[in-house]
Amino acid sequence: MKLLHIETGKHLYGGAQQVMYLLDGLRARGYESILACTKESAIADKATREGFRVEAMACAGEIDLEFMLRLRHLMRVEKPDVAHIHSRRGADSLGLLAAKWTSTPVVISRRVDNPETPWVAKFKYGLCDHVITISEAIKRVLISTGIDGSKITCVRSAVVPERFVPTVSKSEFLEDMELAPGSFVIAVVAQLIERKNHIGLLRALATIKDQLPTNVQVLFFGQGPLLENLQNAVINLHLESRVKFVGFRDDLHELISHVDLLVHPAKMEGLGVSLIEAAAAGVPIIGNPAGGIPEIVRDEENGLLVDCSNPGALGEAIFKLCSDDQALTRMGKLGRQLVADEFSIDAMVEGNLAVYRNLLNNS
Repeated sequence: MKLLHIETGKHLYGGAQQVMYLLDGLRARGYESILACTKESAIADKATREGFRVEAMACAGEIDLEFMLRLRHLMRVEKPDVAHIHSRRGADSLGLLAAKWTSTPVVISRRVDNPETPWVAKFKYGLCDHVITISEAIKRVLISTGIDGSKITCVRSAVVPERFVPTVSKSEFLEDMELAPGSFVIAVVAQLIERKNHIGLLRALATIKDQLPTNVQVLFFGQGPLLENLQNAVINLHLESRVKFVGFRDDLHELISHVDLLVHPAKMEGLGVSLIEAAAAGVPIIGNPAGGIPEIVRDEENGLLVDCSNPGALGEAIFKLCSDDQALTRMGKLGRQLVADEFSIDAMVEGNLAVYRNLLNNS
């Protein structure tokens, strides 16, 4: 079986990292893969270094017809058994057209839970041969737009638990973050965009800032267009002594286990790979019960589910866990077990393979 994977993400996290895990798993099982991706992207560099065949090409977005023609040419020359479209930016609609033009069976991965208009959903997911969602929540969203549930399979994202072993001590981590020894660290790992709802966390912190122990510090890992707005909100809410913006860290997997609590107040979330990674590292999580978040954050097991649009409720949950060492330890252990049971690389690779095989058997 020859597989063509199409991924247009520029950075190697989230969906692009899942593609790399899948490529590794497929190669280990003897399957041939070609990766079509954008020039000067992180996944192009990594896949090339690791010996995969990479076809890097320019992609200017959804209306780049030249990108579609390049994909069509690649499919005509290589004749893959299945084309798997992993990302949305220019890949899903244009990749779908290229696949249909060349009569290539095509699978689309759906990683976000925001609903599309029915006509857009029917075009993309009605024309493709199968859809893979990373959570049951996303599957429900697609069905609600009129897509036949029989052509949708949920295959959850996965992590490698062994990656989340710290390479530095807790004291070295705190020094790197410019925090005092003995700090209790709360982290948010998300792009600085509106739907991740960082402002909701800041408002919650404002309700409890005078009650929190003085050693509690909050780190925002990530980058995005809302940085300046959020920095101003920190000042306006008088949280300068509590909150630090760390930016994107490509070594976060080596540091995350030193975080005491992860908070994920996102309004919408397909699943949340950062949550799986935190659980794998034994970090308890407070999450908003939105999208696929409840599929990784199990209330009162490996964390708490809280209405993060309610600053008082979120603040109360944070305060509760900051002062309960036994609960944190118990939740951390249960999180590690949950990842081992339900979010393994093998399960993810086999789930994708099952879709490819069924597609070819039925075509």
